[in-house]
Amino acid sequence: MVSSYLSLAQLDVPAQLVSAELTKLESYLSNQSLPEVRWQYQIPELGEGGACSLFGYLQDEPFKLTDFLPQDQHTTQKLAQLQLIVDYVVAQTKVDWYGIYQSTATPEGQQLLKLTYFGAPSRPLFPLTEAFAAGSNNVQVALSSKGRVINNVEQYLAAGGEYYTCDPKVKSEACLPLFDSANRCVGIVDGEAFNNYFFNQQTLALLIACCIKIPHFLV
Repeated sequence: MVSSYLSLAQLDVPAQLVSAELTKLESYLSNQSLPEVRWQYQIPELGEGGACSLFGYLQDEPFKLTDFLPQDQHTTQKLAQLQLIVDYVVAQTKVDWYGIYQSTATPEGQQLLKLTYFGAPSRPLFPLTEAFAAGSNNVQVALSSKGRVINNVEQYLAAGGEYYTCDPKVKSEACLPLFDSANRCVGIVDGEAFNNYFFNQQTLALLIACCIKIPHFLV
C-alpha cells in the first residue's frame, strides 16, 4: 500500500517512515470523537477572468458545499473524518495551510472541490483543464497523478516556474495526489508553509500517510 502510493506519486520518501506515520494516524482516528462539519466557508474575490484570487478581498456570500454535496448523515460523517485528519496534520506539523480536495463533476465541468481545510480563505474550485494546470500546482498534480514539492517558492519562480499565488506569504508547498482502489487520481491534498524548506522527509511521510487514508472518506 505504502510502496504503491510512493511509486504512483513518484515521491522519494522512505516507506518505513510513511508506515510509521500511518500507524500513528490510524491510532489517532480510532480514539477521537468526530468534529463539527463546516458546510460553508468564506472565499476570496476572483480577479479578471476568474483565474486568480484577490488575496485579502472576500466575497460577501460564503461558498456552500451543499450546492455540490448532499447534507445527509453519510456525507456528514465522511466530512467529519476528513476534518479530523486536517486537525491532526495541523497539530502535528504546524503547517500554515492544509486542504483536501476531491475531483467533482460540476455544471462547469470536472473540478477540484475543496472539502475541508485549515488556514486563510482560498478558492473553493479549480477547473481540471490543461489550461488551468499551466499555473496551478493543484490542477497539475490532479491531472498528472504525480506529487509536487516546492520548498522555495521564490527560487522556483526565479527559475521560470509557473505558480498560482493565493497567499503571498507562502514560501513552501507540497501538493500530493489521492488515489482510489483502481489507482485513479480522485483528488489532492495541498499543504503550504510560510517558511522555506518546511516539507522535510518526516513531514512528507505524515502527509503521505494521510493521503493513503483520505480516499476512504471521500464523498
